[in-house]
Amino acid sequence: MSLKDKITDDMKAAMRAKDSERLGTIRLLTAAMKQKEVDERIELDDAAVIAVIDKMVKQRKDSITAFEQGGRADLAAKEAAELVVLEAYLPARLSADEIAAEVKAIVAELGAKGPGDMGKVMGAVKAKLAGKADMGQVSAAVKAALAS
Repeated sequence: MSLKDKITDDMKAAMRAKDSERLGTIRLLTAAMKQKEVDERIELDDAAVIAVIDKMVKQRKDSITAFEQGGRADLAAKEAAELVVLEAYLPARLSADEIAAEVKAIVAELGAKGPGDMGKVMGAVKAKLAGKADMGQVSAAVKAALAS
C-alpha cells in the first residue's frame, strides 16, 4: 500500500471515528498533495508525498515558534497537535550520530574540502537523506564536517 493510499484510509477512519482534529489535519495534507499534483501535472509517489509532509512539518514548527513568541499558547497547541499527526507519516528519522556518519562518508567520497564545497555536499546529502533526516541538522553536520 502506498503512503498516499494509507493517508486516504486514515482519513476515512478518522471520519468514522468522528476525530475532527485528526481529520482536519489529514484533509490539509491531502489538499497539499492534490495541489502539488495539479500544479506539476504528475502523480505523486511516496518520495514526493514525504517531501510534501516534510514541508508541512517545517511550517508547523515555524508556526509553533512564532505563536509561542507572540504569547499565543492556544494556537501553538493546535499546531503541535497537527505536527504529531503529520510526523506519524514520516519514516523513522536518523539520529545526530547517524547523520554525522553519513555526512562524513559523503564528504570523503566527494573529496570536499572547506566551506566552498558546501553546495556540492548538500546536493549529494539531500539526495541520499531526503525524508530520513531533518535538513537543519544535516546542514549543521555538513558545516562541521567541512570545517574540520
